[in-house]
Amino acid sequence: MQFPGATHRNIYVKSRRAGERVMKSVRQFLEERLSLKVNEAKSAVDRPWKRKFLGFSFLTGKAARIRVAPKSLKRVKEKLRELTKRSRSQSMEHRIQALNKYVTGWVGYYSLAETPSTFAKLDQWVRRRLRMILWKQWKRVRTRIRELERRGVSKTKARQMANTRKGPWRAADSPPVHQALNNAYWRDQGLVSLSERYQQLCSIS
Repeated sequence: MQFPGATHRNIYVKSRRAGERVMKSVRQFLEERLSLKVNEAKSAVDRPWKRKFLGFSFLTGKAARIRVAPKSLKRVKEKLRELTKRSRSQSMEHRIQALNKYVTGWVGYYSLAETPSTFAKLDQWVRRRLRMILWKQWKRVRTRIRELERRGVSKTKARQMANTRKGPWRAADSPPVHQALNNAYWRDQGLVSLSERYQQLCSIS
């Protein structure tokens, strides 16, 4: 795997023995012929799916597929969690704008990944966090009933949901809340879908 302007390189061979032989040869060439210092912390002979390269790694299996490296996925969730904190004092409009700015750039970089499910799962997770924020804002039972009903939830289900003892995170994944704040709702609010953006970029390339 190679990226324009990158100073890192991955070399893939069939066996560990071959990898160790190539590693030794490359190290000697770089240090003795080119007088370059090899970064030992980032150099290793290992399985492709155990290594990270510029935020990417591979899935196991006969056909190698590029994926977002686990550490990179952890970092993006930390950033998205920060942008969707309930304690973050800002309107939903501005929150969505901040999310869109970040995810558009992130998906653009990671569109090389061959794992559509990664982007779909992140979409689901982000929408659930946004539903949690609104549910928390609808503090009163009366408010929750009104907001659910005006978004198509039946009166009976709205009242049952409004009186639930579930915490905000669990409530955000309940069918009535899911129905009221569905994908179409967030699309109307202008939220960029990571999955749809990924598919668009894949079709262009």
